[in-house]
Amino acid sequence: MKFTATPLPGAFVIDLELVRDERGLFARSFCRNEFAALGLETTPVQCNVSHNIAAHTLRGMHYQAAPHEDAKLVSCAQGAIYDAIIDLRPGSPTYHRWFGLELTADALTMLYVPQGFAHGFLTLTAGARVLYQMFERYHPESARGVRWDDPAFAIAWPHPPSVISARDGGYPLCAS
Repeated sequence: MKFTATPLPGAFVIDLELVRDERGLFARSFCRNEFAALGLETTPVQCNVSHNIAAHTLRGMHYQAAPHEDAKLVSCAQGAIYDAIIDLRPGSPTYHRWFGLELTADALTMLYVPQGFAHGFLTLTAGARVLYQMFERYHPESARGVRWDDPAFAIAWPHPPSVISARDGGYPLCAS
């Protein structure tokens, strides 16, 4: 795996090292030792899948509040998404900054999202399937979110969403 630091400290783009032969390809998508060497979480405790029927479906921006902050490893198993994260760590030099990139099933690129970040994505294709390895289990009482279109973050989404849940569309705007 090749880890590339994003402009937001603690978040990494991970490109898999593909081994190809007549059968197809093989790649290692997780290695505890490599994650530990970078100070990343090493014990996934929950895995989730999100299947999205329509292109331009938006999910996010989600996070879990203390004491259940969650890190996640996100990949696109089918189709393509635009994945975005926001640094919500008070005192961070990149507080309220965002980072986004396209994840596709063909590229096999992943995004490591550290604790203290909000995460969301916009599907670029119909039938997009997203896989999450979670490093904290879901705690409904700690579930939080920020608005996907909040001017305080100004995420440059590639398309306006055509499908968004009432919950995700109803998060309040950030106070600062």
